Amino acid sequence: MKINIKKISLLLATLIVIVGCDEDYLEVDSRDDIEFEDSGEVVTPEEMVTGVYGRFTGFSYAFSYLGVSEIISDNSDKGSSPGDTGGDKNLLDDLTHTTSSSSIRAMWEEWYKSIGRATIAIDYTQNYENYDANLKSRLIGEAKFLRALHYFWLVRSFGDVPIQEVDLVERAPESEVYAYIINDLQDAISALPVKSSYAPKDVGRATKGSAQGLLAKVYLYQENWQAAYDAANEVIASNQYDLHPNYAEIWRASTENGMESLFEIQGRGETINHGIQQYSQTQGARGSTGWGWGFNTPSENLLNAFDAAGDDVRRDATIIFRGETLWDGRVVGETENPMYNEKAYSSLNVGDGDGDKNIRVLRYAEILLIQAEAATHINQDAATPLNLVRERVGLAPIAAPTVQQIWNERRLELAMEHDRWFDLNRTGQAAAAMAADGKTFVNGKHELFPIPNDQLIQTPEMVQNPGW
Repeated sequence: MKINIKKISLLLATLIVIVGCDEDYLEVDSRDDIEFEDSGEVVTPEEMVTGVYGRFTGFSYAFSYLGVSEIISDNSDKGSSPGDTGGDKNLLDDLTHTTSSSSIRAMWEEWYKSIGRATIAIDYTQNYENYDANLKSRLIGEAKFLRALHYFWLVRSFGDVPIQEVDLVERAPESEVYAYIINDLQDAISALPVKSSYAPKDVGRATKGSAQGLLAKVYLYQENWQAAYDAANEVIASNQYDLHPNYAEIWRASTENGMESLFEIQGRGETINHGIQQYSQTQGARGSTGWGWGFNTPSENLLNAFDAAGDDVRRDATIIFRGETLWDGRVVGETENPMYNEKAYSSLNVGDGDGDKNIRVLRYAEILLIQAEAATHINQDAATPLNLVRERVGLAPIAAPTVQQIWNERRLELAMEHDRWFDLNRTGQAAAAMAADGKTFVNGKHELFPIPNDQLIQTPEMVQNPGW
């Protein structure tokens, strides 16, 4: 964001949240107090909320996140070298992960710590005196959006989960978690400004459109079709967003936070040398002419899906092929794996540990696809939003799209953007898709990740998910 990463670092250095050891994932509680080191500096509400965004820059989003969102799916393989497991990436790739899998544990911990920080920021801002009322309202809206986003990731992954602000052990039913998410998002929509009203220094912060778009996606997962359609339409009617005309350019530095972006994890701060730790490096081409570790490689299954659809535009924007010359003139040459994730490629920082790459979380194209899918269930026009997405990449329009055709479009449009696994489970396609990819999906088990074993040791009264 031109959100100041240096101030995030300052905040993390001066703020002490009174919690237990780092393994006590759920003990980042909204009821905890906040103390400050004797630094002589006062942390403002703006810095507190900026600190919530700061959690996105950690290594979990560069590695564990890949495992639980893409490597586990039919879009992607573990990649790297055969002997390099990536901790548990080989297990996720084979659907043999366990209650002790490190990637699952890391994201459970990360998401709850981020929720805790958001809640603390909300309380701190609400109680902060002599502060601009409009800015205070906006900051609380940002924090509520971020809290909702992390709960959404949790409920998609684990089903029933504790609502941290209510109880640290009892797993609330999915319906209650979704109600909590919706309430936070509705509050955020009321408080947040539209994207175009932000000053340059605040570009990348959550906006009204961010919250409306996430709300549409939440309703989609609940199969509340009318509400999903209406929320998507609010984004469309706002005239704040549009499809970027060149699909291949969406993941370049020049289009970060551009016309298509509803929300991105920011890889750039005040200086370019501190971003999302190793996101590009872990997925960079591996080998003598490479620049990374080579994990999360596009699968043959995904390549075949692009080819079957005649979709060379999105294929070539998504996949780096061994031996090709990239858009910026970089020659890939001989590499260990035949394909790599081009959406993670950074032209400027290449394989640097502290990269500059923004992670696109929510794009306008997905809003159109959400509206199209919802429209098929409520006798509305699904063709118009779907065909806007297809026409951008030169594919013929579909006059009367089926739900399956829209699901297929989601796969190709959003490939390697961390949604495929959850889409497969949401739509009931997971078992068949995994079988087609040579993997065994166990119905009644693999729809959800296990609660991490370390969490159950700390809180043995917490119930494990079925099959684990």
